[in-house]
This record gives sequence, structure tokens and C-alpha cells, in this order.
Amino acid sequence: MPVFDYDPPDRFVAGAVGQPGSRAFFLQARGQGRMTTVGLEKFQVAVLADRLDELLDEVLRRSGGTAPVPAMAPVELADKAPLDLPLEEDFRVGTMALAWDPDTSTVVIEAQEVTDEETEVEELVVDDTDRPDSAVLRVHITAAAARAFTQRALELVAAGRPPCPLCGQPLDAEGHICVRLNGHRGDRT
Repeated sequence: MPVFDYDPPDRFVAGAVGQPGSRAFFLQARGQGRMTTVGLEKFQVAVLADRLDELLDEVLRRSGGTAPVPAMAPVELADKAPLDLPLEEDFRVGTMALAWDPDTSTVVIEAQEVTDEETEVEELVVDDTDRPDSAVLRVHITAAAARAFTQRALELVAAGRPPCPLCGQPLDAEGHICVRLNGHRGDRT
């Protein structure tokens, strides 16, 4: 199956389309005159952002602060633009992997096509010797670009439905069935 490799991409972002509560989430890479868009779940975006931050913090810690890893996302790398159009999903993401390449001081992110019902995010070293027969999006980005990606991804996830003040579950426009109200409908007010 195809490997969509971007080393480095001109743009790599997480984005969503639709209204909170019914949004579709995507990763999008653009560069070398082409674009790849892959679909994934909201929780996968959140876990990817968290794991990216953890990976970068660990690289910085192990290097004693000498690695080229910014502590925060550089303001000049902030990308607030919507996803590029046309929005055509190349595949649906199942497994994801992260690695730090010390030779190039870059983060390698792999998103592999779903092959069964299970989806997960793993922190693994990228290894091309045992590649399954599924499509892969592979992106090599700087630590600064990874911090900017993480910031956008966390803002994207947080921009969903507001939580219920009683149970913490997301509120729909018409409220929800709140477990803390013994199954009665909670309002958005």
C-alpha cells in the first residue's frame, strides 16, 4: 500500500469540519505539490497532541536542555487557517507512532490505515522492515513545528461542546441525559 511521506511538509495540521458534537476530524499534510488528508477520531487527535508534548519534553530533559526543542510553540508558527480544500479522505487512521530522530533533530509521526476494529496510539520507533499492507502517512517535522501542531490540536479538541457542570459529559444544544440527575435531562443553562 502507499506510503505518503513528507520530509518536511509545507503544512501539517489537525482540523475538523462540522458542528460541535458531530465534527469529523482530520490530519492534513501538504508539500511537494501534493496533499494527503486522513480521517481520525477526536480522542486520537487529543492523544497525539499529548504524546507529542511528552516526547518533546523527554527529549529536552534527556539532553539537559541542549536539544533544539522549544518549551512552547513559537508564535510565528501558529496556523489558524482552515483545512485545505478539496477535503478528500485518503484513508482512516488506526495505529499511530511517534519517534525522535536524533540525526536530523526531527519528530517522525506515522499514521497507519486502520486494519480492524481497534484503534490506538502507540509511541514506537519507526521501523520500515515490517510494514503491513496498509497505507501510511509519515511526516517529519521540526520540534518547533511539533509544538505548534500540538497547540492547534489541543485548541481544536477544546473547541467542542461545553461540559455539563454536574457530570462533565458534553452538552448538546438541547441538553443531555445527566447521570447526576438520575437520568433526567440537564439543560445548557
